[in-house]
Amino acid sequence: MTYKRNCVKVTRSILLLVAGWLFSLSAGAQSNFSSKLIGVGVVVADIDRALDFYVNGIGMVKTGSFTINEEFGKRSGLTNGVSTNVTVLKLENSPEANEWKLMSFGKKAAHPMPKVIQDDTGMQYITINVKSLKPIIERLTKQNVAFLGTTPTPLNKNAHFVLVQDPDGNFVELIGPLE
Repeated sequence: MTYKRNCVKVTRSILLLVAGWLFSLSAGAQSNFSSKLIGVGVVVADIDRALDFYVNGIGMVKTGSFTINEEFGKRSGLTNGVSTNVTVLKLENSPEANEWKLMSFGKKAAHPMPKVIQDDTGMQYITINVKSLKPIIERLTKQNVAFLGTTPTPLNKNAHFVLVQDPDGNFVELIGPLE
């Protein structure tokens, strides 16, 4: 009887050690990133129109800007030697906020603007969770931004869903209470 108990204890100890080792391996794989944030670069046709939508409509804040010069654009593979200015927006001016980086080359997209999410591939939409949809709906309404579907549409008793498109056709989901 004691021998069986000891075997069970040893087996449990070995399983706990293996589980701990496997957990440390999975945690180590995630620690390769130096930041938990993701910055997204968005090429827009008209920078002023896009800034108006994101700053005055959605409510993002401009937190900075930088230039990609011709030499770096070519050397890095970002452009074929064309320079561009990048305007950095965030939901709040905080080091913990993701960056939404807008840049323009002064031309429209070579493909048609999507009408629904399945019309194209690649990054199609962003989701922004808000404390209140009301002020955003009011600002977007003043800008004559079309609300897609029958939005706002309830998700549950505490949250509604609003879907709009930016001037370049990127879908923006807004989720939160109406008030």
